[in-house]
Amino acid sequence: QVQLVESGGGLVQAGGSLRLSCAASGRTFGSYAVGWFRQAPGNEREFVAAIDWSGSNRNYAGSVKGRFTISRDNTKNTVYLQMNSLKPEDTAAYYCAATGLGTVADGSQWKYPYWGRGTQVTVSS
Repeated sequence: QVQLVESGGGLVQAGGSLRLSCAASGRTFGSYAVGWFRQAPGNEREFVAAIDWSGSNRNYAGSVKGRFTISRDNTKNTVYLQMNSLKPEDTAAYYCAATGLGTVADGSQWKYPYWGRGTQVTVSS
C-alpha cells in the first residue's frame, strides 16, 4: 500500500510559479512510477506529467510541455511538479498517483491504483 499526500497548491498570478509536492509512505516507493493529473470544474480529469521509478523517463501533456517539470527524490519519497509560466487555464485540482508498474510514465489513469486527495491550484489573470 502507498499513501500519497499532495501539497504546494495555492493562488498565483498568471506568469507565476508553484512547486507541488507528492509525499508518499511506503518503503518501496522508489520502485513506483508517479503521475500528476488535474481536474478543473466541469471537466474530466486529465494527464499532466509522469515519471518512471528512476526518473530517467518523463512524459508531459502537450499543454504543459516546456512549462512544467516533474522530478523525484527517492531518498525523500517525494515527487515534485515545478510549474512555471502559469496560465489561468492551469487552474484545477492537482492529484498525484502512483503505480507499482515502475517503468510506466504515461497518462493512462487506469494504470495508477493509488491516488492522493489533491491540492488546488488557482491562477488569476
